[in-house]
Amino acid sequence: MQKVMPLRIQFGTVCQLLDVTREALRHTIRKDPTFPAPLKMGTTKQAPVFFDYQELLEWHNSKKEAAAAQVEA
Repeated sequence: MQKVMPLRIQFGTVCQLLDVTREALRHTIRKDPTFPAPLKMGTTKQAPVFFDYQELLEWHNSKKEAAAAQVEA
């Protein structure tokens, strides 16, 4: 049986996956233009915020590749 991967991940779960605080994630969102844009599910201020799982993986892999390239240089 194939494992089902999530399509979207909640803000708090992204913090756990990246091992950062909520404020550190907010800072990354503001300062890193390559970080995936949050998806707000609703129009109210309290509407939940999610991130696309695949976009997060691609961002993470690009950061790993960039770090590896710096080590090799």
